[in-house]
Amino acid sequence: MAAEIVNPRSDGTTDQDGGAEPLDSFDPAFALHRGGKMAVQATVPVRDKDDLSLAYTPGVARVCTAIAETPELVNDYTWKSNVVAVVTDGTAVLGLGDIGPQASLPVMEGKAILFKQFGGVDAVPIALDCTDVDDIVETVVRLAPSFGGVNLEDISAPRCFEIERRLQERLDIPVFHDDQHGTAVVTLAALRNAARLSGREIGQLRAVISGAGAAGVAIARMLVEAGIGDVAVADRKGVVSADREDLTPVKRELAGFTNKAGVTGPLEDALAGADVFIGVSGGTVSEDAVASMAEGAFVFAMANPDPEVHPDVAHKYAAVVATGRSDFPNQINNVLAFPGIFAGALQVRATRITEGMKIAAAEALASVVGDDLAADYVIPSPFDERVAPAVTAAVAAAARAEGVARR
Repeated sequence: MAAEIVNPRSDGTTDQDGGAEPLDSFDPAFALHRGGKMAVQATVPVRDKDDLSLAYTPGVARVCTAIAETPELVNDYTWKSNVVAVVTDGTAVLGLGDIGPQASLPVMEGKAILFKQFGGVDAVPIALDCTDVDDIVETVVRLAPSFGGVNLEDISAPRCFEIERRLQERLDIPVFHDDQHGTAVVTLAALRNAARLSGREIGQLRAVISGAGAAGVAIARMLVEAGIGDVAVADRKGVVSADREDLTPVKRELAGFTNKAGVTGPLEDALAGADVFIGVSGGTVSEDAVASMAEGAFVFAMANPDPEVHPDVAHKYAAVVATGRSDFPNQINNVLAFPGIFAGALQVRATRITEGMKIAAAEALASVVGDDLAADYVIPSPFDERVAPAVTAAVAAAARAEGVARR
């Protein structure tokens, strides 16, 4: 049985049975994280005075002068064109909630190493000690000259929508809120393959999404963009519909492009006869509600660590089951999307990430499965080496087609 952690100390030890013991000694997560998970590494040698004079003064001055005269050279002669800022305010960290910027750093470091591992993209964690929308936007705008892209991470809704929109308007580099769009891309890829497995088109499906936060709104928007037959989104008070008077501006907009059938009432009512359930809420859905879905339904219960519908229950009624967990088949994992999306955008020095680029990423991700498609394999593993190159190439091509590429 794991030792109980009592009174953690600032030096990484804890009072355990009356004595100070390093947290590392009984928890491998602490051992892995000690000293952080990443570091800066030089890409050029500095072995002697000649190297020093080129890497720094006086040689560096010639490069600085050239960039001052021709600003776009910054992409060729600095790291800018291959580095992403991973920005958070620590208000919606994983399933931990508002834990603040310092406590968010282990997650942001993790995100940065995933960028490198799966997309070959360098990334820098930036945890901001502010939560005001204006402050975050102004801070990121001022940091932007050092980066080729901005990945917004773990910022709570609804502020995340406005922050992303305003940054996209003010910056000429890609700004991407992964909690929204990464989740949506991978969900769409899995849904495309589930539909293909069942011999249906996405346009024939009616979906119900549990959760009207960042991920739920983005998934709904992407499914509509991809041609879903209909999709309804439910929050804690029931289905988001135009007749509700308690909607935020974001949910009011959501009601305008979803729920063509005009469904009202609780989530469970909306699931009756539905073809797809997508859970991004952390709530629970009764077995009776799942049983009421259409024959051959798909259940994507993505809450972590506890899915809205346990896979054992979902398999009783659904043809395809997916979760957000790595210990079940069909994991809907953002790491399948964001490294390749940014790699493709940076490759062509895109000014933004468009809806078309996201759709292209989803289609490329779905195509990796190919002829191996099966009920327990509608989405590839993050460790499938074909994933990042396929997504990168598709995103780069889409950026050129949509006129947002600069090379």
